[in-house]
Amino acid sequence: MSAQISADAAWRRLHERASAPYRKAGKFAWHFARGKLGRDPVFRGLIERGLIGDGRARVVDIGCGQGLFVSLLSAMSAMQAQPGEWPAAWPATPASPSYTGIELMPKDVARAESSVGHLRPTPRFVCGDMCTTELPASDLVVILDVLHYVDLAAQEGVLRRVRDALQPGGRLLLRIGDAGRRGGFAISQWVDRTVTRIRGHRVSPTWGRPLNDWKALLERLGFSVESIPMSEGTPFANVLLVADLKDSR
Repeated sequence: MSAQISADAAWRRLHERASAPYRKAGKFAWHFARGKLGRDPVFRGLIERGLIGDGRARVVDIGCGQGLFVSLLSAMSAMQAQPGEWPAAWPATPASPSYTGIELMPKDVARAESSVGHLRPTPRFVCGDMCTTELPASDLVVILDVLHYVDLAAQEGVLRRVRDALQPGGRLLLRIGDAGRRGGFAISQWVDRTVTRIRGHRVSPTWGRPLNDWKALLERLGFSVESIPMSEGTPFANVLLVADLKDSR
C-alpha cells in the first residue's frame, strides 16, 4: 500500500501542478497564478471543506480570469488518479468535469486559452459580459470576487440567471466582500483596484452589500445558504457563500 501524503505536502504539489501551465503565457501569467493560488485561502479551503463535490460534472466559472480554477480542477483529477497522492482527509472532487469559463477581459481569455486550453476535456472560454452571456446547464457555478463590479440590480440579475442554469442539486460558490465590515471591505476594494490596474484593465466602480443582505437575496431566489469566513491570513472581509438550490423553485 502506498504511503499516504500529508495535506501540506499534497497542497504544495497541487499548487505547483496547477501553476505550471502558465509558464507558456509568460512571466506575468505564471507569477500571478502562483501568487493567487498560493496566497488566497479560498482554493485550499474549497478542497479541504469538500465544497466542490465529486458528483458535480458541469462547472461554470463566472469571472474566470486566466482560468486558474480549471487548472486546479485538472491537477486535482490527476492527483486523485495516482495512489497515495490525495490525502485521506480530503474529500473527492470531480474527475474530468466539463468546464465553461466566462470572462469579460480579452487579455485574460487569451492567457487562459494559451495556458490551459490543452487540458482534457477541453475547457471552453467565453469572452463576454456575465450579465448577458448565456449560461449553460450546470451542476456547480463558481463566482469569486467579481459580482461587486456590477450594480445591485445587475447582481440580482446574474444570480437569477445562475439559479435558472443550475440543475437539481446544483450549488453556487459565491465569494463576496462583507460591506458591513467597513475596514476589511475598504482594504479588499483597494487591493482589488490595484490588481486590476496591474493586470492592464480599466478600474470600474464597485458595489457592495452587508453579508445579511447577500444571504437574504440568495434565500429569496430559492437557495439555502451557508456563510464561511474566507479571508484567513489576510486583512480582507471576504466571505464564501455556499448556496445550494432548493428542490422547488
